[in-house]
Amino acid sequence: MNNKLIPESEGIILAVSKGRILDQALPLLERAGICPKEDVNKSRKLVIETTRAGLHLVVIRPTDVPTFVEYGAADLGITGKDVLMEHDSSDYYEPLDLKIAKCRLMVAGLPGVEVSNNRIRVATKYAKIARDYYAKRGIQAEIIKLYGSMELAPLVGLSERIVDLVDTGNTLKANGLVPMEDICEISSRLIVNKAAMKTKHALIKQLIVTIEDSLR
Repeated sequence: MNNKLIPESEGIILAVSKGRILDQALPLLERAGICPKEDVNKSRKLVIETTRAGLHLVVIRPTDVPTFVEYGAADLGITGKDVLMEHDSSDYYEPLDLKIAKCRLMVAGLPGVEVSNNRIRVATKYAKIARDYYAKRGIQAEIIKLYGSMELAPLVGLSERIVDLVDTGNTLKANGLVPMEDICEISSRLIVNKAAMKTKHALIKQLIVTIEDSLR
């Protein structure tokens, strides 16, 4: 029994991350001829119709986007590469780098604080990424999972280093921290559910091409 609010035969669902990504994705979608029919920042609706027939938007937390797409609750999604790296799934395609909400994933810490070459304490919400990063360098990292106020960890002795997103670097500087190592460049990506790509191939392929054209 299919209890979905929007029957699969009636269109596709695009999940977009809240916050900065949403703010930058909306102008991009508008250039592609996709505009929400109401203000997504004010509407209480969970599923929002758009000016593109059959396309509906859901605005959710960035970390939930890959889960919605992976399980087919959304046909497509827009979220950051950092989220996708941490989620680490092969159950969706990643056809487009949207080149929005750009930043860097970095290691940072207090200047002059020495760390062991064999073991280090790292505070981050990117536990998998940080663990893999240090494992490739032969360093055993004790990962301390945090969900916010990352810059505080080195200041109070909770960790020697943090792994976090850095945009301008102003927050690091304000707290006496310095960037130390680049892990990778981050931008927002379009992802597609693998099953939907088969069952709704024409609709989704056309949408991908339209969005790709709008990037130019």
